[in-house]
Amino acid sequence: MKRILLIPLFILIVVTAVGQKVFITKVELAGEKIIVHYNLEDSNPGSEYLLSLYTSRDNFAAPVVKVTGDVGSGIKPGSNKKIEWSIIQDYGAYKGKIALEIRGRIFIPFAKFSNTSFSESYKRGKSYTIHWNPGANDPINIELYKGESRVSGEVNKPNTGSYVFQVPSKTKPGKDYRLKFTSTRNSDEVLYSSVFAVKPKTSMVIKVVPIVVAGVVAYLLIPKPDEDIDDPPLPDR
Repeated sequence: MKRILLIPLFILIVVTAVGQKVFITKVELAGEKIIVHYNLEDSNPGSEYLLSLYTSRDNFAAPVVKVTGDVGSGIKPGSNKKIEWSIIQDYGAYKGKIALEIRGRIFIPFAKFSNTSFSESYKRGKSYTIHWNPGANDPINIELYKGESRVSGEVNKPNTGSYVFQVPSKTKPGKDYRLKFTSTRNSDEVLYSSVFAVKPKTSMVIKVVPIVVAGVVAYLLIPKPDEDIDDPPLPDR
């Protein structure tokens, strides 16, 4: 990949209150990734932000997608934060100058989960009621994912704080499942459940037991090779 020239910027987050700002302190090229270091200052340390990274390639029209780190929703104030951007995945081979900008706003989540909102496993074909604390009245989309692949889902569900999760009966047993919650008002507002496993509805041990028992009975009825068998007694005359 050819060298990428970067222009770090100082950006002021536009918010409704005063005393909030973000400083891009350093931008570095690490392999095929660009790492943006920044400080987020706020007089209220309990505030949360929704932050996105924009570039001059499209005149700052839309945020880049392939980012990880201190980006997205629920970002709290602090120093030495960073965003890692896979520029190759977003733009392919790129040559020239590019300016970076961090934009954001105070984040009020449309839902908040507790530590007991989700179980470590669910059985396919069964229903479970999931609870959360709603933060908005807009409907939400709820989807089941395995890794990055969508399995099933429902759209425009009421954000009432509870949902009956019906695990599809044909879901493959395994790990790495999670539920994705998306605000219908803003598709950038996304929350994920903790990762859980999907298990068969009936235990495999129970299914195997009848076969084992039948095998034992068959063995008892079949004599061993070269074993003498007494003739059945004759009836009295």
